[in-house]
Amino acid sequence: MPALCLCFVVHEPYRLRRYTVFDMGQNSVYEDDDRNCDSLLYAARQTYLPMNTILLKLIKRYGRDFRLSVCISGTALDQFEQYAPEVLESFQALAETGNVEFVGDTNPHSMAFLYSREEFILQVEEHAKRLKNLFGKRPTTYRNAELVYNNAMAACLAELGFRTALTEGADQVLGWRSPNYVYTPLNLPDMRLLLRNVTLSMDIGRRFNDRNWDQWPLTADKFASWIHNLEDAEVINLFNDYHIYGLRNSADSGIFNFFEALPGAIMAKPGYYFATCADVAKKLKPVAEIDVPEFISWDEEGRDLNAWLGNDMQKDAVHALYALTKRVRALNLPWLNQDFERLQTADHFHNMSTKWFTVFMPDRPNPFPSPYDAYIAYMNILSDFEMRVNAAEAEAARENTGAKTAKKTVTKPQAKAAKAPAKAVASKAVAPKSGAAKQASAKTSQAKTGAAKPGQAKPKTGTSKAGTSKAGTSKAVRKKAS
Repeated sequence: MPALCLCFVVHEPYRLRRYTVFDMGQNSVYEDDDRNCDSLLYAARQTYLPMNTILLKLIKRYGRDFRLSVCISGTALDQFEQYAPEVLESFQALAETGNVEFVGDTNPHSMAFLYSREEFILQVEEHAKRLKNLFGKRPTTYRNAELVYNNAMAACLAELGFRTALTEGADQVLGWRSPNYVYTPLNLPDMRLLLRNVTLSMDIGRRFNDRNWDQWPLTADKFASWIHNLEDAEVINLFNDYHIYGLRNSADSGIFNFFEALPGAIMAKPGYYFATCADVAKKLKPVAEIDVPEFISWDEEGRDLNAWLGNDMQKDAVHALYALTKRVRALNLPWLNQDFERLQTADHFHNMSTKWFTVFMPDRPNPFPSPYDAYIAYMNILSDFEMRVNAAEAEAARENTGAKTAKKTVTKPQAKAAKAPAKAVASKAVAPKSGAAKQASAKTSQAKTGAAKPGQAKPKTGTSKAGTSKAGTSKAVRKKAS
């Protein structure tokens, strides 16, 4: 019987404000703080707190038979800490049950892998360390923003120690195969690849409240019957945005009642159970290898990157941003690093999409009137950001030059001064003189002082020892003669 693998995506971007050319060089506050705060608090009341309460209730009710995975972006964690710490505490309470796996992501929910492998690795490691600190375990499963994935990304993730990757069950990848099995990435037999069941995921995520849908209203028993009909499946992967519970579908739609009743309806048939992505990877053996040479995503129409990188505005903005990568990371200034990462959030480029401008989800509206306004504001912000990078580089260069000059100035006197103390120490090291030695020294000094220098007359006072000796001899001769 198949396992049900639920993975909820918890993501809140930092929405940018309408930044104009008159702000450049004057104001470097890029985010709409009021809107971000209001949106997060509203999402906390409508989705996060009630849904987390239901999850805790289900875990207590079913124990180890009800397990699931959650992927929380770094920007969502930032806003939980900043605006609603009680939401973060509710996720930590889920972590303490041991029934919830926290899945890895890039910290700013970005598409960094497409442009810089080094930046991608830095962001993934940053997010992994954060999950370890907050929830007690380092992630072994990875889900990239928008389920973006290809072979090269899988190889990089394997090097970083991840055992499982998640992506879209796209038709161009699967062909005739089913997403309801475990696969391996190309040439990575020890790694596991889980593919989203698109149809069943979207039945809940997009069609639940669609009154024009021929299956409306969707009940827990009806959905469970569809699951039970997939008897040959080994795993059914339901990957959805957490916003569908309470924001995209309000409480009045019955979405909370549906989810609370769903585990019981599915497990009413013996053999069915809920598992985390890591559980599935450990328990089930892969059936085949999946080759994904080109990037895929959960974009609804083409399963490609067009929703984020499909027009010239998006391409211009993303290339201008990543052109600054090496300069920003070389400076390694916390305030620049933070702004740089938040500017990489995939939502900013989605806001510039002309393809999806008319079908934004009500829970994730475009904060700008049009894709063109989004592009103009973003490029103005990027221009100001580059000015700050230039200023930081100039300051670093001045400090570096000043340090070198000071080093040269200090080094030469120090080298000369280093010899003087050596002489002083040597003179102090001479043994003290005895009394006899002092007298001999004094006589020698007197003899040196009394001696005439070349070219000078002899002193009138003072007689030499030789003179004294001759005078004594003459007196002795005169006495004998008398």
